Amino acid sequence: MEQTSRALVLLAAVLCVALLVTPGAAHDQPKPPLTFPVDLEKCWSSLFNVNGCVLQLFESVFSGKFGNVGIACCKAFSTIDANCWPHMFPLNPFFPPLLKDNCAHIVPNLQKH
Repeated sequence: MEQTSRALVLLAAVLCVALLVTPGAAHDQPKPPLTFPVDLEKCWSSLFNVNGCVLQLFESVFSGKFGNVGIACCKAFSTIDANCWPHMFPLNPFFPPLLKDNCAHIVPNLQKH
């Protein structure tokens, strides 16, 4: 349960940062209203359905190591549409392709998006 709580806190923090960061926007320009072209809840749902997966991913994001990402988490990650990735990991756009490549070595024949 503590793992889930930590994962939810990390997810909330990342989502808050993602909402506040507008890449390429000049400081003197008015910001457009927040819109979500991608359903973030749907993007994250498959990861939340795997026990400990979100925490495994956040540990990997912050450590740069993929050794703690398990098979079930890789399978869940492989089901996420690639359009979700920039919205799920806005501060580290290189993470999803790296994880996808790492997961392809762990679980052969993963679904490709």
